Amino acid sequence: MSKMWTARLREGWQRNLPIEKLIPDAQPAYVASWIYVFGVLTLAAFSVIIASGLVLAFAGPAWYHTSSFGLFVNSLHFWSVQLFFVFMVIHLWGKFWMAAWRGRRMLTWVTGSVAFVASIATAFTGYLIQTNFDSQWIAFEAKDGFNSVGVGAVFTVTNLGQMLLLHVAFLPLILGVITLVHVLMVRKRGVVPPIDADESNTFENFSGALND
Repeated sequence: MSKMWTARLREGWQRNLPIEKLIPDAQPAYVASWIYVFGVLTLAAFSVIIASGLVLAFAGPAWYHTSSFGLFVNSLHFWSVQLFFVFMVIHLWGKFWMAAWRGRRMLTWVTGSVAFVASIATAFTGYLIQTNFDSQWIAFEAKDGFNSVGVGAVFTVTNLGQMLLLHVAFLPLILGVITLVHVLMVRKRGVVPPIDADESNTFENFSGALND
């Protein structure tokens, strides 16, 4: 066995997450249920958020107030965030009632929960950089709250530049990394079965399950 770190990393990856698990062509039959769709819908909404956010970031924090195209992209960004949270909350509660931490999936559950918290922080900074009356009111109301717990000097919600950098550069990166880890954990352990399912006897070709 090679002592190089790249070889150890490759062998560890192949041992824990082989290509058959990373890009599977078969899924358990129970994945045909709608409750398993909301995780993918959350990822789809997140992709639209990132794409529309990149467009908004190119022309600064205020151009979408006067540009018709900017208004469209801003609305697309806003409503994709709303759908993102709807899908994520349904996904979170669905997995909670399914006890999704079963079968050595605790890390999968933890990363999903942390992603939910990170998404709240990201959305909060998004409201603060709207450069309108709503964002001003939210910022000055939140300022008193942060000052009361002693973090107002570091997390200055009335500083548009700081909030813009947090929302565009830092928090989406953190959320993206956590989401990637979460998805890899799902691939490694597999999707959690229903509580009354026999996990060892439910695998079949997913397309066949849907056709049935």
